[in-house]
Amino acid sequence: MTTSAEQAVMNTAVIDHAWSLVECFSAMRRQDPGEAAAAGEEIARRLAALGLPVTVHRPRLYLAVPRDAHVTLGGQRFRARPAQLAQTAPGGLAAKLVFVENPIGPPAGWTPGTAALFGDGYDPAPGVPDVTGKIVLFRGMILAEKILHFAALGAAGVIAVNPGPDMHWGSGSAIWGTPDLDDLPARTPIPGCAVSKPDGDALIAAASRGDSATLTTVVEEGWFDQVLPEVRIPGQEPDFALLHGHYDSWDVGVGDNATGDACMLEVARVIHANRQHLKRGVRICWWPGHSTGKFAGSTWYADEFARDLARHCVAHMNCDSPGCRDATDYPTIPWMAENRAFVTDAVRDATGKVAGGKRPTQSSDFSFNNLGISGCFSASSRIPKEEVERRGWYFVMGNGGNTAWHTDRDQMEVADPGVLLTDIRLYALALFRLATLPAVPLDPGALVADLQGHLARYAKAAGDRFDLSPAARAFDGLAAKLAAFEATNTDPALATRTRLAVLRQFVPLDYVRGTRYRRDIGLPAPPLTHLAVAAELDRYPPAALGFATTSLKRGLNHVLAAVEAAAEAIP
Repeated sequence: MTTSAEQAVMNTAVIDHAWSLVECFSAMRRQDPGEAAAAGEEIARRLAALGLPVTVHRPRLYLAVPRDAHVTLGGQRFRARPAQLAQTAPGGLAAKLVFVENPIGPPAGWTPGTAALFGDGYDPAPGVPDVTGKIVLFRGMILAEKILHFAALGAAGVIAVNPGPDMHWGSGSAIWGTPDLDDLPARTPIPGCAVSKPDGDALIAAASRGDSATLTTVVEEGWFDQVLPEVRIPGQEPDFALLHGHYDSWDVGVGDNATGDACMLEVARVIHANRQHLKRGVRICWWPGHSTGKFAGSTWYADEFARDLARHCVAHMNCDSPGCRDATDYPTIPWMAENRAFVTDAVRDATGKVAGGKRPTQSSDFSFNNLGISGCFSASSRIPKEEVERRGWYFVMGNGGNTAWHTDRDQMEVADPGVLLTDIRLYALALFRLATLPAVPLDPGALVADLQGHLARYAKAAGDRFDLSPAARAFDGLAAKLAAFEATNTDPALATRTRLAVLRQFVPLDYVRGTRYRRDIGLPAPPLTHLAVAAELDRYPPAALGFATTSLKRGLNHVLAAVEAAAEAIP
């Protein structure tokens, strides 16, 4: 149920200002740094014209701008999309083609340099043919983890055969944001690109004949001055909620993410118009460097304001690809366990729909996991599954499910003003609740229960090879203490402080391999990351099992320390 103030917030929203920005951005390519910077200035200008308190940050970011990619085979030349921030091949890489039907990556820790430690005859990727020195073809989207897996197996280059007639842009980097000195060695060492299914099928046929091809990728890399508009609306307390999304795009990117930029513009206006109700402040940021810098803009902000965010940000919401045509369902909203109920309530109250969710991936500017900040959204509305299947489409992450995602077809026809207005009201309601409810609507007990489930799964997989029972006992004690606190406490301020203190320990535990003030690598993060190798122990031969269990021992220490710190934070 909504309060009168919440209903007023949703009723304040109109489509005019937002739709005007969508129309403007539909004629602005926001791919090159100069084009993107001009779009950032346009957002700032519109915010100021609406009377909103806008600050324009001007970070210098390291970006990689795709210029050209193609594959030549005999007398044929196939167009391609280069994987930016991967190694490039501007002069062309000539090698034999090989098709991998079922890609399997090597286990954690295995590289050509560590092969001897795993014992003679060990196969790190059963069923994968010899890819040494070859250009690998596989079906799917271009992803950093796929390129890195094949590089570890000795491949010289990678070609992703996309599932339809389009070529989709994608990242080839495992480095999150602008690299630091420790990140630089993790640069993707081989080139990669994406081709359409018809062209890919021709290349796969060539691979079956043992043919060779030449892969060419050209990417402009360097440091670029960018524009980062931010609106800060103060509340009664120093704590704040953060809404954010990217404004750079591939080509004009109407559904990804002009509609998101427009949504945030109107949400900023609506929240500002109702600011007298704010208990906590609100910040709204538009990021550059999302596509060409692997979330470089949001990472810069997380670095620049790290201590402030760690102390005062109660939660963050990402806004990516709302308002797309025919997107009327909410089946796969990214949410963390502790904000699942908060998101489902907001979707029900704003749209009348039942929301479904999924674990957030290492994408969509979730650049605050290291700091322990709970996050949700990115995707919101999507085209109903039955309609996607009727059209014969395949799954894509953005654009509400429209396959124009990450292509130059992402034009004005992808967006819908009615759907966008509904999503604006949803985001406005959710953000308003984060800023006005007496206690932050987050449930660390749900996250603890989620972690206990993952721990039980890892313990079963490890068997007698590693004892995870100390973590199980620690989580049991914490869960009991947290439940007792929630059942007896009546002070909203104390509830907020306690919930945030627990989440500061457990969000990184669930999503981050590294430390609090360094960005994690941009590869899929399994739940309870420091213990996740337990699920893979069957992949390690006896000669290497000791290395895996050493990792588990160190991971267990990390987990126990986090549980102890969380327990101490509960009164």
